[in-house]
Amino acid sequence: MRRFLFTIFLTFSLIFTWHSHSIASNANIQQDSKELMIQDILMLFLGEPIEKAVNEYYSKLLTINPLVYPYQIDVIKVERLGGFRTFHFKITLEVTPVVGAHNSVGKDRITFEIAPTIPSQVKLMKYEHLETHELPPNWQEIIR
Repeated sequence: MRRFLFTIFLTFSLIFTWHSHSIASNANIQQDSKELMIQDILMLFLGEPIEKAVNEYYSKLLTINPLVYPYQIDVIKVERLGGFRTFHFKITLEVTPVVGAHNSVGKDRITFEIAPTIPSQVKLMKYEHLETHELPPNWQEIIR
């Protein structure tokens, strides 16, 4: 319950401090900010659901599970579904799963619903594969 409340607090904070573009997508950022820290903390809490969704998709294509590092996740959109000061959210992320030494296997868009009424507080709403990236020759053996 504590973890859930902390996640809701972070999501709420993120909504009020969010800029029009994803902070993590700007590779020129050289200093920390409150917004970037909140996004990074939120990605840590969503790590398991993201990993589960990515593994489910890529298990059909690869013999090993790719990784998604928190800094390779961009927040595309956050919505409060129940109106002002309710704790029912929809968050859309773009992730770049990798294998080995950061060999990208693709780009995916994942949408989650977050609410206290959901048994695990996070529910996968939609998984969209956007791009497939070619692996280097020494990683070809993991392709199904």
